[in-house]
Amino acid sequence: MKLHDLQPNQGSKKNRKRVGRGISAGQGKTAGRGTKGQGARSGGGTRLYHQGGNLPFFRRLPFVRGKGFTPLNRLEYNEVNLDQLVGFAAGSEVNPISLNSARLLRDARNPVAILGRGEISVALKVSAHRISESARAKIEAAGGSYQILEP
Repeated sequence: MKLHDLQPNQGSKKNRKRVGRGISAGQGKTAGRGTKGQGARSGGGTRLYHQGGNLPFFRRLPFVRGKGFTPLNRLEYNEVNLDQLVGFAAGSEVNPISLNSARLLRDARNPVAILGRGEISVALKVSAHRISESARAKIEAAGGSYQILEP
């Protein structure tokens, strides 16, 4: 194969439609714009809000109050409940790295919060960025310990 043999794939290139170039071209006279009116003018057409007398789509939607704005730098936590820690052996360390390897984290870049749903029967050394009060009580009752990590 030589450089002059290269061609684009069949059908990938399409000739531009030249409008307004006479009747034989198939798009003469009004050039596919119909006759007269706003759509026939250059730069014509309506904005997205305009719906020709109908109530615009945006005004038909229900009005949502009091949501304010979504903060761009909001801190989202990986929430892990105590009932998800059942698979860990007694005395093992539960930290973001071990939780990620156990596939319990949604996004490993986010900090980890331990929540108190469920029961825990083995003593674990839990390290997380946040631990709820009920989770702390259940971890200590099982003979384990917890440590708060810096975010």
